[in-house]
Amino acid sequence: MALRTAGSVLVVFLWSVAVVLSQNVWSVTYTTQSICTLKGSSVELSCSYTYPRGHTVKTTFWFTKKYVVENYVNLRDDSDYNGRVMYHSDKTNGHTLRITNLRERDSAEYMFRFITDQTGGRYSGYPGVTLSVTDLQVKVTTTWWLTTLTCNTTCTLTYNPTYIWYRNSKNVQEDSSPSYSVYLKTEDRFYCDVNGINSHPVSVEGHSYFHVTYTHQRICTLKGSSVDISCSYTFPSGHTVSETKWYTKGKLDEGPQILNPGFGGRVEYLGNMQSDSTLRITDLREEDSAEYKFRFRTDQTTWEPTFPGTTLTVTVLQVKVTPATVTEGQKVTLTCSTTCTLTDNPNPTYIWYKNGHVTNQSNSLFLNPVSSEDAGRYSCAVGHKDLHSPEETLTVTYGPKNTSVSVSPSGEIVEGSSVTLTCSSDANPPVDKYTWYKKNVNSPKASEQSYSITNIISEDRGEYYCEAQNGKGSMNSTALMIIVAGKQTSVLTAAVGIIVVVLVLILCLSGLMWFRKKASKSTSNTRDTADDGQGDTSPVYDNISGMAMTPTAEQTVATDDRDDIHYASVHFQEVLLYSTVQQSQAQEQDEDVQYSALKFNLPSAASRPAAADPGAAEEDFSVLYSTVNKPRTKKN
Repeated sequence: MALRTAGSVLVVFLWSVAVVLSQNVWSVTYTTQSICTLKGSSVELSCSYTYPRGHTVKTTFWFTKKYVVENYVNLRDDSDYNGRVMYHSDKTNGHTLRITNLRERDSAEYMFRFITDQTGGRYSGYPGVTLSVTDLQVKVTTTWWLTTLTCNTTCTLTYNPTYIWYRNSKNVQEDSSPSYSVYLKTEDRFYCDVNGINSHPVSVEGHSYFHVTYTHQRICTLKGSSVDISCSYTFPSGHTVSETKWYTKGKLDEGPQILNPGFGGRVEYLGNMQSDSTLRITDLREEDSAEYKFRFRTDQTTWEPTFPGTTLTVTVLQVKVTPATVTEGQKVTLTCSTTCTLTDNPNPTYIWYKNGHVTNQSNSLFLNPVSSEDAGRYSCAVGHKDLHSPEETLTVTYGPKNTSVSVSPSGEIVEGSSVTLTCSSDANPPVDKYTWYKKNVNSPKASEQSYSITNIISEDRGEYYCEAQNGKGSMNSTALMIIVAGKQTSVLTAAVGIIVVVLVLILCLSGLMWFRKKASKSTSNTRDTADDGQGDTSPVYDNISGMAMTPTAEQTVATDDRDDIHYASVHFQEVLLYSTVQQSQAQEQDEDVQYSALKFNLPSAASRPAAADPGAAEEDFSVLYSTVNKPRTKKN
């Protein structure tokens, strides 16, 4: 067993005092059974443990409280120890508990407990380690010729400390003995110190000399906040204080740094200047961490104490994620911590932020089980809500989820075309393997995120799906049905077909018109042959156009050759061609009647040659009517 201290921190190392607590292989062995140490110091309690083969230890912790059966309070979760407890494990089943900034109420019996993965695999080490926390007091023993001062504690310290004695703030002895003997003056003032743990000053006969008493030996506060470092001081009667100064110890090669009011725009002096003084520093920075001391000057002397002042530690809030890597479904703990225990708020309730928004108020944030939605940036604050810790990212790993398939281009898929199927999935870490399958087909189709099918044929129709996979698992998408339609007639082919149909219709109409014209000419020739021979100059009418044709004088031939009359020229006179379609509906709508009339208006008599036959003029105004009667079903 050994306890080491540095300045105001005492570290106790505990070694090999075995306590076998079970006759089988379940055991906890503590390095010591009792410890006495000083208030304000630090201590370490160590143990080793054993358990049967086949078990794996899952949980280890120290405790002092047990409320009901199996309700052990882990010191890390005990608000009385918040921010002051640290655990350390080694590979040989050793475990160490470290408690900092000890308080007298920390005096208790400390026990270690571990839990394995097997049913009933739980064990606690009874009895534990008894810790006693004591303060320093000065005991005065006076004889008629000598005064003996003893630095006293309520228990015997379990290490060999060095006692430092101060007389009127001056170091007068450093020794392993707690006692100091002196011929004393009536105004002397004494106190002892054990490696930075100061005792209360002791005055003899109530008289005081030059002395400074600091309100706090140590202060821990947050970066960005403000702090008040205060003290009270005394001096002999008859003196008048003329000047007060606060300063910090400089580097080894530098003198003290005086902090006058206004220094750096962040320093202010408060107090009555005659018995107490307060140094206020605003907007604290980590480099402000230092030991701060006070000195004053009277009208008769300048006095500066040699004993320690107030040690200021400026800390920042830090978020710790345990375990550092977490998978969805497991549990994770986020702890807000500082490098020292806050002086003005030793048991704070932390405010938790996720992605900049308040999410909870608790000492620690427990996520059990953790989900992918819990991933994000976390920070914490205490007291000053605007003093946040740096953000710490919680990363949650999980297997693929929300796996789906998209197709491009969308719409109808026809033979000869191409499509691309794309697989997407949410996963952390990202999907590292995609596999494509066609339903009812054993072998995979492709192994990339996108799968292209070119020159599609009818055999390509079917259901397709993908499998997304990463190191945490895999997931199949829903099946996508691909329906393949027949080939579409191209626009060019359709256009050519339409053109061909139009040309055929035009040819048919042209042939029909030519046929009708031929038939009309044959009828006209027959009428000319049957004439009585007086129709030399009678006009000829085109049966198709209804236009009158009058031969000229040169075109008249001998009577003997009438059957062979030809007209070399055709003169078109005023002709009106009209077609009237009239639909008459009877009251009972028994039938539809359509009329088609073709009327020829011949040239006037003055403009055409006289007819050989007087009755021929009347024949020129003949009208041909064509009537089509179409039966129609009677409406009910």
